Amino acid sequence: MERLPAPVTAQELARAEESLGFALPPVLVRLYHEVANGCFGPEYQLFPLLGDGRTAVATYHKERAESVSGGSPHWPAGILPIMDWGCGMYAAVDCRSSEGTVLLFEPNGIEDDWHHAWYLDSESLAGWLETWLAGTGWYGEDPAEDAEPAEPRRWEMARQRLSEKK
Repeated sequence: MERLPAPVTAQELARAEESLGFALPPVLVRLYHEVANGCFGPEYQLFPLLGDGRTAVATYHKERAESVSGGSPHWPAGILPIMDWGCGMYAAVDCRSSEGTVLLFEPNGIEDDWHHAWYLDSESLAGWLETWLAGTGWYGEDPAEDAEPAEPRRWEMARQRLSEKK
């Protein structure tokens, strides 16, 4: 088993939040400051917050830049990508929500109307983590045989948040 990277320092957290232009939810702060700078999580691994290579901060800035310059906004302000599910899909945290709502960005098949690419994965980051630890998330390796997959719920705030200029 590989060792987790060292947690980020308080100074690195402050630098990340300054770069992003918003504060991280308390649970996300604790993960990065007390557990590790990413590289753990359900099925795939959380992005490092800062550092070399692909990070949450760098990915946020990349998605926002493409969203703003592309003419058809697809990435709302304040939504931090924390994990790449592959095929263009991300797990992301709404840093404007007090509980750190976890969203799924699933852009496949979307040509416009980007609000259709956003789904509510969990009302809170804590709940999302509990689901992961219990092995009951949709992304689990061995979902229960008799479990029907839940119909994904669209993120109702997506259209509004995508229309915001900042």
